[in-house]
Amino acid sequence: MKTQIKQLLVGTLFVCLSISPAVADEDAMTVPIKRLKMDTALRIAQAAIKQCRKEGVQVAVTVVDRGGHAQVVLRDVLAMDITLPISKQKAHTAMAFNTPLSNLQGRFTNPFQVPKLDGLILGAGGIPINIGGNILGGIGVSGAPSGETDEKCAQAGLDAVSADLEMEGT
Repeated sequence: MKTQIKQLLVGTLFVCLSISPAVADEDAMTVPIKRLKMDTALRIAQAAIKQCRKEGVQVAVTVVDRGGHAQVVLRDVLAMDITLPISKQKAHTAMAFNTPLSNLQGRFTNPFQVPKLDGLILGAGGIPINIGGNILGGIGVSGAPSGETDEKCAQAGLDAVSADLEMEGT
């Protein structure tokens, strides 16, 4: 009798464990969303500042979350005040379009297209944080003499954490 009960329990447990998570996910009413920790966003911003210093420029860096909200904002000592809103707008635009802003330069020429909305900037210097197909946010850098240098610094910020994020399975 005890053996039959054990077999029944083991069989029930096996059936329960073999139910596909995909079936359970179809019934779920919410979805899990990955988010950057503040420390990760800070590492990104600090690495971007460090790269721009190597380039001989002082900039502002903004890291936004997947909703476009500033998570970390750093402005180097001599970066102009105007770099703050520009870096945020670059980060938000890169996140929203899920592409480096250098890819968008010259793309929208009609005066009534989407990028004419307030708050969007199409100049180079912003990149999305997209790891394993998950959009986690965006990085915007402003203050270098060229958008290409801004974008190089933003990329350095992402490079500082991307391997760790990929290993985490994000």
